[in-house]
Amino acid sequence: MFVLHLKPLRIRMAAGLLAVACLGAGLPAQTVWAQGRTLPDFTDLVDQVGPSVVNIRTSEKAKPSTGGSVDEQMLEFFKRFGIPVPPNMPRSPRPDRGAPHPDEEQPRGVGSGFILTSDGFVMTNAHVIEGADDVIVTLTDKREFKAKVIGSDKRSDVAVVKIEATGLPAVKIGDMSRLRVGEWVMAIGSPFGLDNTVTAGIVSAKQRDTGDYLPFIQTDVAINPGNSGGPLINMRGEVVGINSQIYSRSGGFQGISFSIPIDEASRVSDQLRTSGKVTRGRMGVQIEQVGKDIAESLGLGKPQGALVRGVEAGGPAEKGGVEAGDIITKFDGKTIERSSDLPRMVGNVKPGTKAVVTVFRRGTAKDLTVTIAEVEPEKPVRKASAPEAKPPVAGPAQVLGLAVSDVPDAHKKELKVSGGVKVDTSEGAAARAGIREGDVILSVSNIEVANVREFEAALAKVDKTKPINVLFRRGEWAQYALIRLGR
Repeated sequence: MFVLHLKPLRIRMAAGLLAVACLGAGLPAQTVWAQGRTLPDFTDLVDQVGPSVVNIRTSEKAKPSTGGSVDEQMLEFFKRFGIPVPPNMPRSPRPDRGAPHPDEEQPRGVGSGFILTSDGFVMTNAHVIEGADDVIVTLTDKREFKAKVIGSDKRSDVAVVKIEATGLPAVKIGDMSRLRVGEWVMAIGSPFGLDNTVTAGIVSAKQRDTGDYLPFIQTDVAINPGNSGGPLINMRGEVVGINSQIYSRSGGFQGISFSIPIDEASRVSDQLRTSGKVTRGRMGVQIEQVGKDIAESLGLGKPQGALVRGVEAGGPAEKGGVEAGDIITKFDGKTIERSSDLPRMVGNVKPGTKAVVTVFRRGTAKDLTVTIAEVEPEKPVRKASAPEAKPPVAGPAQVLGLAVSDVPDAHKKELKVSGGVKVDTSEGAAARAGIREGDVILSVSNIEVANVREFEAALAKVDKTKPINVLFRRGEWAQYALIRLGR
């Protein structure tokens, strides 16, 4: 009885302390108590959405190996969250049955998913089913089905499988535009194989760029191996994301998890259900973020857009007039705040579509029309062969730590440039800026240079008390460097 009375007492004391703290901050007491009475209750949500969440178990046929078996749950954990597999991780053969026979079914991993349609389409993560020979879907009523993989997209980490069943409880898809930072969300999944585990938290951030193709929803909802593929649910019982990743230094959950936005996932799943694959658009450019120093040196104003480091020979961008060194500021009228916005925008465009690309080039904005092509496997970068060395020409370039010479015509043709100067020596400020021997400098402070004479003339005009922006080619790619003198 003492314990039963103690728990409500602690709650009342905590609420009282909260009221005192908030009153000290100037909030009315009635507001504080009203907030306390509206703390979220997830029980109805669990009853509503829980039956739509499934457990996904995968297996693969055993392959001859000398290393024995490994704990598949931990392997998924290490692989998905970027943690090196410990060298001393046990890999002994199974003590109960010895080494597996070829083609024998072996458990591979456990994940989660949710029912998209009442006739059996299920969404999950691509990494949950990757490499599996069999996919088993278990419903909350304990029915099991062998699923057929409809399609999987590694780039977005979205997959769709199909089970032969009808009358299933499908989820409701939420509106991402209504999702707000700070609102409560809930996750249901199978962490470490523990079916129908419920965790909750708040949305910590939206549009979080982690280097992947999609912008993620960041939350503090507890996510662990086995939660992958499960739904992130708002307080209206709608799915707003697919739980996919965590950030961890130790290997365990540390309060930061990431979910794929459901609108992006739905676009992928629609294509997978229609054709079994995802078609994306591409421009054929290599880009990087525009830093503050580059933006100021180019007169852009504020750091935004995508800096074009290189243009694919014969690709859509080159045909449309995009050049290395351009800063793409808009795509089809939509402003590009970060470089990562561009591939997402282009990827959502149907191949063959013409798009207007706004570039900032040498101080002015220019609209170009680019016909979007289909994404294809990346091509290896071909290194340019080194031209015959010529005696370096000394001059004002030495102030930057550079010795340069004219670019041979054969090398210009190989690089597909009309001018520039070749770096024969790079020391001091130039070397600190990342310029190396063999690079070809194309412009200085937005002034194109065709030869050493023009390079020296351009260099003589610049204000050397400020960072000097230099556009140069290295192999097939172009990039900017900021040379700072006196550092």
